[in-house]
Amino acid sequence: MLTDKDNLLRQLHGLRSEHRDLDSVIARLGDQPTIDQLQIQRLKKRKLLLRDQILRLESRLIPDSIA
Repeated sequence: MLTDKDNLLRQLHGLRSEHRDLDSVIARLGDQPTIDQLQIQRLKKRKLLLRDQILRLESRLIPDSIA
């Protein structure tokens, strides 16, 4: 049976994988002779949203320490 932590870790892994994939796609699109700036802009926005989701999940998994 999966715990909440296991579910969060699984989600985190999926988001990181999608973030890496988007990075590769954006790089390939940028190397093409005809660049679709609108598509690249949309992909970059999606990548930023993924980064925000990753940071939120990481903060839930790693509790703040009191100094």
